[in-house]
Amino acid sequence: MRARSISDIRDDPGRYDNRQVEVTGRVTSAWSVPLVPYGLYKIDDGTAEITVLSQRRGTPSRGALVRIRGNVREVANFGATSVGLHIEERDRNVVRR
Repeated sequence: MRARSISDIRDDPGRYDNRQVEVTGRVTSAWSVPLVPYGLYKIDDGTAEITVLSQRRGTPSRGALVRIRGNVREVANFGATSVGLHIEERDRNVVRR
């Protein structure tokens, strides 16, 4: 299932939970820790922002335009509030730096 935008995912996380999506956005922040085999970064497509969990070493640079494909996950859902909503990255292409 392809999301039209990150806001689609954020507005209806249950519809996308555990489903593969593809979104394109600009990296707004990124964190990685030495010796830890994953990193986190946030992307914004102009409609909303979402966290991406990457199991690769390294994260894209802040400001890079990336297209990612991965599965949507929620840590928990309390009524209409999603907690820990993120995309587990399966594939990443840097469109522009």
